[in-house]
Amino acid sequence: MISMGMERPPTGHDVELAAQAAAGDRLAYGELVRRHGSTVRGLLRRLGADAATADDLAQDAFMTGFEQVAEFRGEGTFGAWIKKIAARLYLKRVKREARLIFSDNVEPLEEISVRDASGDAASRIDLDEALKSLSRGERLCVSLCYGADWSHGEAAEALNIPIGTVKSHVKRGLDKLRAKLARPDEGARREAHG
Repeated sequence: MISMGMERPPTGHDVELAAQAAAGDRLAYGELVRRHGSTVRGLLRRLGADAATADDLAQDAFMTGFEQVAEFRGEGTFGAWIKKIAARLYLKRVKREARLIFSDNVEPLEEISVRDASGDAASRIDLDEALKSLSRGERLCVSLCYGADWSHGEAAEALNIPIGTVKSHVKRGLDKLRAKLARPDEGARREAHG
């Protein structure tokens, strides 16, 4: 049978696809990009990147990953490995732009209203919205330690701050997130009881 250039996408476990990509199989790596692209972009957004920057950095992370895919040994998940690459690229960009501030008096990031299809955004709080209420330091540390699966030590090293500061940012950030996500919107509560 003659192939018309429409090859089936590769299947298999991420470790197998990474091994195939290391041997030069671009389709195998393309499948890894397809599987993990939205997760990487989501992490970058949670770290604080706008949509366009998240797309650019995700592309850069996957290009770097392709160049280094032979180094992936399958000791962890491919998703965690590529998210670490993406997070490092984001931190390099932030440091380069000199916007990284880690003081305890940092103002929370501005709240941005997210509207769902029904227009009832006030009654819906999601993780991305809750993360926007954290200080930049809290948001980065929580996102790195829980979104990118970094240890406190890895985050401290990458951010060039003491490990105790990372732990403090993570604890305060998680406490704020728990409180924000556990509390229903005041307006919706009043309507239900009023």
